[in-house]
Amino acid sequence: MLHALARNWWAILLRGIAALVFGLFALFWPGATGVALVILFGAYAFVDGVLALAAALRAAEAHERWAPLLIEGIVGIAIAGVTYVDVGLAARALYVTIAVWAAITGILEIVAGVQLRKVLPNEWLLVLGGIASLIFGVLMVLYPLAGALTVIYLIGAYAIVFGVVLVGFGLRLRGHRG
Repeated sequence: MLHALARNWWAILLRGIAALVFGLFALFWPGATGVALVILFGAYAFVDGVLALAAALRAAEAHERWAPLLIEGIVGIAIAGVTYVDVGLAARALYVTIAVWAAITGILEIVAGVQLRKVLPNEWLLVLGGIASLIFGVLMVLYPLAGALTVIYLIGAYAIVFGVVLVGFGLRLRGHRG
């Protein structure tokens, strides 16, 4: 899996940049309508899902573990599809959608990070990103009545932290292109 990820370090870097951009939009334009946030989140989940699928395909071609990346990609694209099929429903369900997506992504990234520790000593960035995703999802479930503005700031902060972690991980993988 390390070789496939290292060859495609740029895909992880792009995922991180996409998360950073999404997070900055959420923080600097908190007054945006719920529909705009749903559409922006749907676009992010789609791009993230497609890039995760690309990484899974590369890993499969290299006969390396690819299932967690495939599942992550499918979940991201499915969540994006739900947001565009019924924007009104997605707006009402955005809170739960993001919580579930973050928790699933967190678990899968922790699994991938633990697997990478076998071939990449002291690998902690992907595990850290997974832990951040999982904590974010759990906090959203624990505090469902938080105000809309608080939720937008939480989403923005999470996306920025996750984006920084993915950018760092992508750049670290770039050095392992062997």
